Amino acid sequence: MIHLEKIEKVYRTDTVETLALNSISLNVAKGEFLSIMGPSGCGKSTLLNIMGLLDAPSKGEIKIDTQQTTGFSDKQLAQFRNKKIGFIFQSYHLINDLKVLDNVELPLLYRSSTAKQRKELATAALAKVGLSNRVKHFPTQLSGGQKQRVAIARAIVGEPEIILADEPTGNLDSAMGNEIMEILINLNRTEGTTIVMVTHDEQMAKKTHRLVRLFDGSQVQ
Repeated sequence: MIHLEKIEKVYRTDTVETLALNSISLNVAKGEFLSIMGPSGCGKSTLLNIMGLLDAPSKGEIKIDTQQTTGFSDKQLAQFRNKKIGFIFQSYHLINDLKVLDNVELPLLYRSSTAKQRKELATAALAKVGLSNRVKHFPTQLSGGQKQRVAIARAIVGEPEIILADEPTGNLDSAMGNEIMEILINLNRTEGTTIVMVTHDEQMAKKTHRLVRLFDGSQVQ
């Protein structure tokens, strides 16, 4: 589902050149749940952003579901991401002025769906994460765990084949973190969603199919 071949990412300023990723080659199978670990600053989020087509590698090749994305315009990349990939972030990235249902509908605004279809899909996504009774609430009325559930609902509302999760349990206590992990594991198991998760938590990583470790921009496991 995700193919990376000798990926390098270099950040340059006028005086400094920083190698963020060094010759990363990685295949993620369809339906796999992969976790990525490593110390802060080792390139985990950079790698996830490249997988999600939010950033481009300095060198190397990336394919998503056999599709070569090199040469895509920004518009083509946005359309491809919207169809194929759902994103979950540590800090939720919810819009506080929008109700929960409206937050979940957001990815569907870029598709040719009606308001009725958007509402039905968002309602179904919220039901999957156990938040059917919170559709009219605002994010500021929710706990951290509930906010992350909304973020997961938003990520899955368009039925993407891939979910990329950057520290999805990082801001939560262990009990709520375990609940969020169970939702992700269930999505992977019952719907075959391919999931790549960046985490600092060894216990969470052990619940996934495979673990990749990064150190100083290189893959060490």
